[in-house]
Amino acid sequence: MRDELSERYAVAFEGMEMKIGCGQTILTGEIIDQPHLHGILNRIGALGLQLLSVEALRADIHPKRAERKGEPE
Repeated sequence: MRDELSERYAVAFEGMEMKIGCGQTILTGEIIDQPHLHGILNRIGALGLQLLSVEALRADIHPKRAERKGEPE
């Protein structure tokens, strides 16, 4: 997102890891299904934030997902 969010916004994105720097905020976390994704996108829009990109990560990059699927980290 093109904005550096303060920690008070972390509650709006509960369960997501938030990295802030260089004028941007990067949210990382597992999206469990389409309604969950749409909820996050709606929050971004409701806060008036500009979404720059969305990327899907491989399971081996996101350890929690790999653990749940029984895959090695």
